[in-house]
Amino acid sequence: MKKSSLYSDVRKYTNEGIWHYLRRWLISIKIGSIGKNVYLEKNIKLLRHPEKIFLGDQIILKEGVRICPTNKDADIEIGDWTTVGYHTFIFSMNSIKIGKNCLIAPFCYFVDNDHGFELDTLIRCQKMITAPIIIGDDVWIGTGAVITKGVKIGNGAVIGANSLITKDVPENAIVAGNPAKVIKFRG
Repeated sequence: MKKSSLYSDVRKYTNEGIWHYLRRWLISIKIGSIGKNVYLEKNIKLLRHPEKIFLGDQIILKEGVRICPTNKDADIEIGDWTTVGYHTFIFSMNSIKIGKNCLIAPFCYFVDNDHGFELDTLIRCQKMITAPIIIGDDVWIGTGAVITKGVKIGNGAVIGANSLITKDVPENAIVAGNPAKVIKFRG
């Protein structure tokens, strides 16, 4: 890996003033853990069970990000050097693990659960169906992508903009579409 690739160009636009340090401190007392040099833009919401959110080192959460473990048994982990883009939503009823060195573009949506839809029972009364989401290291997720329950995205994968991910994505695969399909492999 080239030395220059260890530095994120996104970081040069971070503005770490007094308000940033105050925001980081207020969030750090609410969540499960927060690593070193985490940059949190304004208007970030950590909902319902913030104590079940675990952030690694050097993470950037852009404005409008929403992270929500929906119950006390759910957890959300984000690995070192990952950037989560503007207005991305991450909702977990089970578990969402995002690896290291990932780039998540704006307006992405991660949800590890779904409503049942049996006939003769109101949908709002149906049992929730959950399965963990696992995102490997060095993954790029394009703008507007939706990642659904039970999906594993392999290391080095690239997810095209506005893709719907309903099945596992192999390592180094480039996928796009609704539902997403493998277009080719990196390299």
